Parts: sequence; C-alpha cells; structure tokens
Amino acid sequence: MALTVNEIFASIQGESSHAGRPCVFIRLTGCNLRCSYCDTRYAYEEGTRQEIAAIETKVRSYGYPLLEVTGGEPLLQPGTPELVRRLLDGGYTVLLETNGSLDISAVDARCCRIVDVKCPGSGQADHNRMENLALLTPNDEVKFVIADRGDFDYARGVIADRLSGRRDLKPPLFSPAFGRLDPELLARWILAERLDVRLQIQLHKVLWHPERRGV
Repeated sequence: MALTVNEIFASIQGESSHAGRPCVFIRLTGCNLRCSYCDTRYAYEEGTRQEIAAIETKVRSYGYPLLEVTGGEPLLQPGTPELVRRLLDGGYTVLLETNGSLDISAVDARCCRIVDVKCPGSGQADHNRMENLALLTPNDEVKFVIADRGDFDYARGVIADRLSGRRDLKPPLFSPAFGRLDPELLARWILAERLDVRLQIQLHKVLWHPERRGV
C-alpha cells in the first residue's frame, strides 16, 4: 500500500502535550480545507508516492520513538489508518494531527489523535465534524487555533457544549494564530476566564525561522 508523502523529517515537536520532544514528522500530501492562516500550503499538492514499508524504513533511520503523521489532511488518504497501525505495531508513540473535518473512527485508538476544531477566523468553521468530539479518548487531544476574541469565545462555547464534564480528557490546546494574535493577550483571556486549557506557542517557530521547512 502506498501513500503520497510531502516530506519526512526530524525536528523538535512544537505543539501538543508532547511539545519539546524530538519527533519524526510524516507529512502527507493533500488538504480539503483552505485555512486563512495555513503555514503548509506547499503540502496541498507536492508529494511522491511511497510504500508504507519505505516510510517505515525512513522513519526507523532517525531512531526517535515519537512520530507524527500530519498534512495537509492525512485522513484524505485511505491508507493512512494502515500506516498508523503499522507504526504503532512497530512500538512507536504515534500522533495524528487532523483538521477535524473527517471521521477519525478508523484511526487506531492507540494513536493520539489531535483533532483541530476550526474557529471562524480560519474561514473553515463550517467544515467541523463535531461528531468527532464524542469519539475522543483520554489518549486524544483537541486543538483550537485562536486568531481573535471571536475565535476565543467560539472555542469556549464548543468546550461548554461538547466537552463539558469530560474530565477524562486532557485540557484543550489553545494556540494563537501566528502573526495574528499576541500570545500574551491570549494568556490574559485564559486567566480572566479561568479556563482549564493548555496555552501552546508553536515552539518550532521560536527555534527556527517560521518559514523554514524540514525542521
């Protein structure tokens, strides 16, 4: 089985509860959304077909236990759940980052499924598959990219309506849209509203130039 791969590289994980850890990224080609703040437009179409076995060999050469399958939107490719399963069976910790518009149920529950809920500032909030939030396990994470106060209030509403009472889940991730929202302002909003969320800043964009690829 083959998938279209945009790039495979090792870096420091910049987001999620695993931020700061060395990680191998498998970026798959293709995305069904066009978020206003997207920083991986090059993954919309660029890529080469690679067999899962070849992907496994490449990943193994780095020697890191943490992997992330990302995109684009990785679930657009039918072979992605099989890739995730094979990597999990190989003993890796596997994260899958999805834009939240597609059904996550086919992805092995051993995987940490990082589900993005699109806020209005993305221009893609109408594509959220809210049913995914009912499928979350304590192994998964929910992410909101916040571009302005309207996005912040939208995220608060989703948490209240869809995640209230789910104390088994990790605190939702709140990420300021890079270059559009001051992280300090987002921090002040979180503190003022006493939200039990995790503020995350894209660590890789602090360590390296924001437009640099492959790190």
